[in-house]
Amino acid sequence: MTGITRRTLLGAAAAMPAASAFAQGGAPLNVFAHRVHQTVATGAQGGNIADGWTRDGNPAVQWTTFDTGPLSERLFREASLSETTVDVGFVLNPQVVPRVAALFEPLDPWMARDPIEAPEDVFKGLLDGFRVGGSLAAMPFRHASSGLHYNAALLEERGIAKPPETIEEVVEVAKRCSYRRSDGTPVVGLVMPGVTYPNVIDLARAWDGDFITPDFRCVADQPPMLNAIRTIRELFQAGAFPRNFATIQSEDVNTWVQQGRAAMALNSMGRNRIYNDPQRSKFPGQVKTIAVPISETLKSKFDVAPAKVEFWGMAIPRNARRKELSWSFIKAMVSKQATLAAALNGNGPVRASTYQDAKFRDNVPYADEERRVLTVARVPLPAFDEAARAGDIFKEEAEAAVLGMKTPEAAMANVVSRVTPLLPK
Repeated sequence: MTGITRRTLLGAAAAMPAASAFAQGGAPLNVFAHRVHQTVATGAQGGNIADGWTRDGNPAVQWTTFDTGPLSERLFREASLSETTVDVGFVLNPQVVPRVAALFEPLDPWMARDPIEAPEDVFKGLLDGFRVGGSLAAMPFRHASSGLHYNAALLEERGIAKPPETIEEVVEVAKRCSYRRSDGTPVVGLVMPGVTYPNVIDLARAWDGDFITPDFRCVADQPPMLNAIRTIRELFQAGAFPRNFATIQSEDVNTWVQQGRAAMALNSMGRNRIYNDPQRSKFPGQVKTIAVPISETLKSKFDVAPAKVEFWGMAIPRNARRKELSWSFIKAMVSKQATLAAALNGNGPVRASTYQDAKFRDNVPYADEERRVLTVARVPLPAFDEAARAGDIFKEEAEAAVLGMKTPEAAMANVVSRVTPLLPK
């Protein structure tokens, strides 16, 4: 999962600490991370939570940062050695497939001996997402949850006074808001970063749907996913979904929303800040963010759609030398106080209690909506070795269905027949 940020934070690999430093007593705690993790852990607004841990008598923290791809490559290589100087590494939940989880220390025994503060306060879906074979492989630290962004000014131009409350209303609003503005700007009703499975899942979850279930059954041919594909196709045929949807990336969605070329967007809730950036947006303060609405047929079961959530967590390499110290650092980083501090620095908080804090709520106008999502959100699919190939198959068949080259039923039947052999037995 890329782009899991509340702001654009790109970082090249930081310089590696000298090897001799680790031969000395009291060597710094070596943390492999993305630059965004260091930023939210050491920022000015919430304070430096890593320094707080050091002041408690622990060593200094050495952040070694990479972009997402190089981070996982380097971390997994280090964890495969007979011994490593890496004490803590950050991992993305889709990366923690069984062969990767085997490289890291199971955290359940540590939780049993010396648990984190108020574990019940951490959103269950995030913890479950890091369980592989029943064992907790990493501790959640940062999340990105999906939401529905809408431009209140554009909806008002079309005579719509309030946001849609069901997915059926989303479809109707999208059609009504596909038009040409008085200044000539063409507006499309709904945009999202293509029809890859993580994005389509957000629609399928309006009917509580899945692509692959937690017990590794491909259910793309079932009514919820079929509803999602049919909905996108319907919007495409009505001109309410971009003609070039197959090539649209997250940054393109940012531009469309900022320029008023899209009335609504399905994307990470953290994008709200980008969409309302007064330096770039033509509609600062007008783009609102809500939970993805549930279908009218499931309102008695769900308050909002159980949309997708993806997240980073902290793991301890099995071959690490100072596991007690590593666990102490992880505990400190996910305490209530630290979670709030990181959230004020721009992090996606993993604790429910953070959403009740007045300072956080002042900074995040969609706090209540995000909390509603996180109470029911789940990962887009379970981690397994062939997940990337399965995702490519889904994208290929979904694009064919939306373009009218295949029926949704035929396309999703193909997904099931092609993906099933890739799943763990």
